[in-house]
This record gives sequence, C-alpha cells and structure tokens, in this order.
Amino acid sequence: MARERLRLAAVAAIFLIVGAAGGFWAHRPVDAGRTGPLSTVDIGFAQDMSVHHEQAVLLARTLPADAGPLIRGVAERIVLAQTAEIAQLRGWLQLFDLPLSTDQPMHRMGHEHTGHGAPMPGSASTSEITRLAGMHGTEAEVLFLQLMIRHHRGGVEMAQTAFNTGSAPAVTRTALEMVNEQGNEIGQMTALLTARQGQPLPFP
Repeated sequence: MARERLRLAAVAAIFLIVGAAGGFWAHRPVDAGRTGPLSTVDIGFAQDMSVHHEQAVLLARTLPADAGPLIRGVAERIVLAQTAEIAQLRGWLQLFDLPLSTDQPMHRMGHEHTGHGAPMPGSASTSEITRLAGMHGTEAEVLFLQLMIRHHRGGVEMAQTAFNTGSAPAVTRTALEMVNEQGNEIGQMTALLTARQGQPLPFP
C-alpha cells in the first residue's frame, strides 16, 4: 500500500512539472514580426497588465507557509503563469523601445479605476496585503482566495477590453487566453472559497 501511494505521488509530481513547463512555454515572448505595430490600447494593456500581474504574484507569495497544499498549489501556479506573462508583455514593450510602465494607469485603455485604494480593477490595497501576511491557516486561505478572485475579475475585465479594442494579433490573442485562463481559475478558487464557508468580495 505504501509503495502504491509513493507511485501515485510520483506520477502526480510528473504531471505537475509537465503542466508547469507547458504553461511557461505557452506564454513565451512573441517576436516583433508576429507582434506587429502596437496601438495605444495594446501599449496600455502591456503596461497595465504587467503591473496588475505583479500584484497577483505578490499576493501569491504573501500567502502564509501554513496554508494547505491545495491553496499553496493555486498560489504557485499563479506565480509561474503570471511571471511568464509579465516577461511576454514587457518583451513587446522592449521590442518597440517603449516605457515598461506609466504614471497614468488605465488611461491608454480608455478608463480609470480608483476603487479598493488602487488604480486598476480588482487590485488589493496595502492594508489588505498586510492583513493577509499576518494571518494563518484557514483564515489566511479565505482572505487569499477572496483577494485573488477579485484580482482575477479585474484582470479579466482588462483583458476583455484589450481583446475588444486592441489591434496587434499577438496582443488580442494573448488577451483572449488570459480571459479564458483567469476565468477558469476564478471558478476553481470560488469552489475552494465556498468549501471554506467564504464569500467573494464585492467587485468592483
């Protein structure tokens, strides 16, 4: 029995490694020829979404070490996927010698958000992140899921705008992938939150 459990654990580990590698290469930077010229919306999307992703990575890394393996797995997948996407988004900007960030978030994408103490939709405030860092166990898991679900909903909104109004094929394709991927993760995290008797935070 112990040998069988060990075999199953090894198989699961292999699938996790293969899946992670697949996720990374799916988001590798696109060359300039395929990206094409960037519109104002494309530039804003690349600048704003990379910053938005940075906070998702921060939230995932702020999750306390005593969180359960299911939630830690969610956090680790977010770090891997969104770090790769940050490299892709900023790779486009570097290809065209454009600034990696802007002092007017969401301006190029046609609107601004100021809710939750942050300029982009779904972003967590400094006090929310600090509170997460001080929590433990199930309490930390619930807040992490609440913050990340809201954060993903904001990301989906931003990506949907880029898909609808962007022009470069690589940008609109990536935006659609983000809508699908983060939408799926919202469903998974909502189920985990419900299992812990938690409720999603209001959005926006």
